[in-house]
Amino acid sequence: MSALRPSTIFTVAMLAAVLAGVCLPASAQALNSATGNNALIRQNDLQILQNRIQRQQYQQQQQQYRAQDRQIVQQPPPVVQQLKPSCQTQIIGTTAVSNCR
Repeated sequence: MSALRPSTIFTVAMLAAVLAGVCLPASAQALNSATGNNALIRQNDLQILQNRIQRQQYQQQQQQYRAQDRQIVQQPPPVVQQLKPSCQTQIIGTTAVSNCR
């Protein structure tokens, strides 16, 4: 997996979508002058293809985001200071008495 930030991936995807949108009308115009009656049908086909590509790009972007979210960073256990008990055991006769503070 590349180390690209989500904002970089999003910017690249948006740039590709903008470029595809800019290029399609010119292609549609060339087809219109060359084919006559079928121009509208081909322009619709181009729009359908563009929509498919954009949908695929969006799905790939979402998959990358999910993959990043799945990466769990293992954190070390917290360091907790352990205090030694300050108990004193006194033996009084045959009985042991603990005095803890």
